[in-house]
Amino acid sequence: MKNKKHILIILLLFLTANTFAYTEKNLLVKKADMESLKSMLIMNQKWVPYPKYNDRKDWDNLLGESKADLIKDGEKYLNYEWRVVKATDYLEFERSGNREIMQSPYNSNNQAVVALLMAELAEGKGRFIDQLINGVYQSCEMTSWALSAHLTAQHSKRILPDYTEQVIDLGSGNLSAVLAWTYYFFNNEFDKVDPAISKRLYRALKDRTLDPYMNEDRFWWMAFNLKPGGMVNNWNPWCNFNVLQTFMLLENDKDQLAKAVYRTMQSVDKFINYTHSDGGCEEGPSYWGHAAGKMYDYLQLLSNITNGQVSIFNEPIIKNMGEYISRSYVGDGWVVNFADASAKGGGDQQLIYRYGKAVNSTEMMQFAAYLEKQKPSKFKADIDIFRALQTLLYRHELSSQKPVHITPDYTWYPETEFCYIKDKAGLFLATKGGYNNESHNHNDIGTFSLYINNMPVIIDAGVGTYTRQTFSSERYSIWTMQSNYHNLPIINGIPQAFGSQYKATNITFNPKSSTFSVDISKAYPETAQVKQWIRSYKLKNGTVAIDDTFDLNEATVNNQINFLTWGDINIDTLGEVTISINGQKAVLEYDKNSFAPAIETITLDDPRLANVWGEKIYRVSLNAKNAVKKGKYSFVIKKK
Repeated sequence: MKNKKHILIILLLFLTANTFAYTEKNLLVKKADMESLKSMLIMNQKWVPYPKYNDRKDWDNLLGESKADLIKDGEKYLNYEWRVVKATDYLEFERSGNREIMQSPYNSNNQAVVALLMAELAEGKGRFIDQLINGVYQSCEMTSWALSAHLTAQHSKRILPDYTEQVIDLGSGNLSAVLAWTYYFFNNEFDKVDPAISKRLYRALKDRTLDPYMNEDRFWWMAFNLKPGGMVNNWNPWCNFNVLQTFMLLENDKDQLAKAVYRTMQSVDKFINYTHSDGGCEEGPSYWGHAAGKMYDYLQLLSNITNGQVSIFNEPIIKNMGEYISRSYVGDGWVVNFADASAKGGGDQQLIYRYGKAVNSTEMMQFAAYLEKQKPSKFKADIDIFRALQTLLYRHELSSQKPVHITPDYTWYPETEFCYIKDKAGLFLATKGGYNNESHNHNDIGTFSLYINNMPVIIDAGVGTYTRQTFSSERYSIWTMQSNYHNLPIINGIPQAFGSQYKATNITFNPKSSTFSVDISKAYPETAQVKQWIRSYKLKNGTVAIDDTFDLNEATVNNQINFLTWGDINIDTLGEVTISINGQKAVLEYDKNSFAPAIETITLDDPRLANVWGEKIYRVSLNAKNAVKKGKYSFVIKKK
């Protein structure tokens, strides 16, 4: 029974979380009740800020230099052979854990629809209409629009789509929004070919999205049945945003539309309630665009359709959530990558600019301009049509911003328990507390990453390609998820454990001394026999001092202190580990009388990891020579 319960928890994307994470702010529903919302809604798609399909001059002005590229991209799909997502493609996820076999043909078809839609909007001659109709019908013929990895939400808990029920997930939501925009722009053109096309598309959207959303409370991401300690992550704003688009583009009955919009407000409030007031994204920068970023998209659309009357952009938490993406950017494309986030990234500069403008954050707008200067963006539409169209409206404003990335010397997230500290010598230290059931959790309480002149030196590996095992009872059999492969101790031979009860305690941050301290003892199971383990970090003048002060009930196995790194590593000189990476050099100093060093080479055969770090990384282990119950270990990392 215990094992079954554990599997259920993880399959639902870690729905149990820290009970202190949820506060009943309910910012959205405080702005309007059902009746007042009816008077605020702009009906019959008059809120849409884009030209009608036939307004050729306005489309030419809006698209500008992107027009020719969009047409060229659409031409690639004029003879596209629509791919069938076979039953065995779905079943493969159940059989081997491979999700790409289903997602590859599905995503290929969806991208074709997007390219054809945008090409026809750009050209306006009807040349792409027939193939777009093929894409619409191909989509409508599918039993489900949900991804194979998410179909365990069916009552059967199986992967093969069940025609008797519909699941709203990230995939079905994305496609619903694309097809809703397709209906909005082209239903009249489809009717010229055959009215059955638009009718079929409308019915599919109603059956797949509109009705299930209004009639079902069981989808975990809605959070309508949220239990104490329950998690609400990026799925919530992402799915609600897609649902809201679909309703606003199809539903023209004011009473029904108000019910739907209000329901999305109630649901998204759950996500904002769950998020700490400090705005930290526990899922990491890679997920910011899907978490806070999708929340921004939702809030922007909600503001648009209520003529700005339902808007919470002035709330401090919304601004804090936005500025997290700037604070977590180290430089030269490197970011602080706790949890499943990648160490490389930066974010969508157009999205960051729009978010920053909405919350009046000069920091975000200038950061967006900085990213644009580093790597100028080229307009390209993808499955998120709303963002593509918004980019067309605002992209030229970005050039007027000063391209700089300026953040404070420290950023402290007291509730999320992240801490970033910089010094004038070019060091950037990122540390964390937290608990071992955060969204996209790694068992990593007390870990740190260190960057010298923007280059990562002590690293967090990140996560490999997602498979069935990634979100299953086997998750912590994957090395990237284990505390053994983070910058943490193995105590009495025991690593940290998974679960909300395994958490950081007694966290302090002193900005004057640039010191972060955390007791990580509660992150380990009872078998580790640890009463107290205080880890502290202090950054000063190009040096990081790390102290581990501990008190154990028993000392049965020598402790092991691990550091992950990459580049050229040398341990030949006792008491020192030298690290050289792309011109940056550091030395890790330890007590040679207390520790024996060892290096484990970790070969990276997963492309998601290899694309960041190359062919291999290293785990440097400092193995204590003696087993002692009480003591203090000290380490120093210096810029060389």
